[in-house]
Amino acid sequence: MRLVTADGTEIAYEDHEAPGSPVLLLHGLAGHRGEWDDLTARLRSDGHRVVTYDARGHGESTRRPVSVTRESCVADAAALMDHLSLSPAAVTVVGQSLGGHTALLLAATRPELLSSLVLIEAGPGPIPVEMPERIGTWLDSWPKPFPTFEAARDFLGHEAWARGLEKRPDGWWPRVDRNVMVDMITDAAGRDYWPQWRRTTARALVIRGGKGWMPEEEFRAMGVVRPEAELRTIATAGHDVHLEAPEALYGALRGFLTR
Repeated sequence: MRLVTADGTEIAYEDHEAPGSPVLLLHGLAGHRGEWDDLTARLRSDGHRVVTYDARGHGESTRRPVSVTRESCVADAAALMDHLSLSPAAVTVVGQSLGGHTALLLAATRPELLSSLVLIEAGPGPIPVEMPERIGTWLDSWPKPFPTFEAARDFLGHEAWARGLEKRPDGWWPRVDRNVMVDMITDAAGRDYWPQWRRTTARALVIRGGKGWMPEEEFRAMGVVRPEAELRTIATAGHDVHLEAPEALYGALRGFLTR
């Protein structure tokens, strides 16, 4: 299914309809909606309606959109929620990494759209200014095309990342544009988003991988700013908590949703 946004960007999404409360899942930079397949299946087994989508510039969505600002990404999430008439009183927005950053800004600017917020390896601290260069170097290191699916899986570190590639006659190619990814992270880098975190009012759960990228100081400070927010560390996981510790993530999320 596809949604065309106000600036002409096409957003590819999946709506797993069910009678239970809806959960919207937002993937990170250079990712794709298929990363959530494991969690989607678990949530659906509990009766939740689950919506996933490829962020602008990713996967089956418009690969080179006219804008990749934080504001445009937030507007996409809001437009999709409006399009699907997701009930604000019951909706939970879950985001990992840059998707979590989008979820945080959505909760700050459109608080009427959601009741609960889950941030995975994402917070309001400034993204390092050197991060765009690091992302560009990482993407440049991909041996494009990957000769086999197995080679892509081994290089990228997880099967779910490899499933985000496009199979062509000569191999497996990325479904993201290197410069678009760099521009997207550049727009977010170097800015402080603590005022936005202070403005959020949705019930909140913040999850950090014990071996991830999120600084523990930032993680703890989020609880100081919002003492009612729940903080959970999954010790065995790195940055991709949803891929490295899916069962532990589901347990934390299920407990939060049922409390």
